[in-house]
Amino acid sequence: MRGLVQRVSEARVIVDGEVVGEIGVGLLLLVGVTHADDPAVALTLARKVHGLRILREELSVGDVPGAGVLVVSQFTLYGDARKGRRPTWSAAAPGPVAEPLVATVVEELRRLGARVATGKFGADMRVELVNDGPTTLLLEL
Repeated sequence: MRGLVQRVSEARVIVDGEVVGEIGVGLLLLVGVTHADDPAVALTLARKVHGLRILREELSVGDVPGAGVLVVSQFTLYGDARKGRRPTWSAAAPGPVAEPLVATVVEELRRLGARVATGKFGADMRVELVNDGPTTLLLEL
């Protein structure tokens, strides 16, 4: 599982002209799932993101009241463009495998007390964000 985490001052996901998920200060988490991932890996990713001390003043989402996490499924994190000009997506898990694991990440973040918004799985999404810092980390579990 891969998580691309960006510290943001605001972020939103728009599908068909409608905002489906939005946060202010917090983290944008793009989640990529591969074939070998399981619920334990999803729980580990959620806990790692919740505790990351990358907000201003070295605080985590759990430390900042009102901080949010916008979770967006992103199969392209497993794109491989080493050969040619057209990436392959064969390392990305198919939707029926990936969707419940992304949902597990969301549920665990909520259980930990984070305010969580999401994109819409499988939709053509427009993600808008203001990257704060900029701070971006790639987590690979």
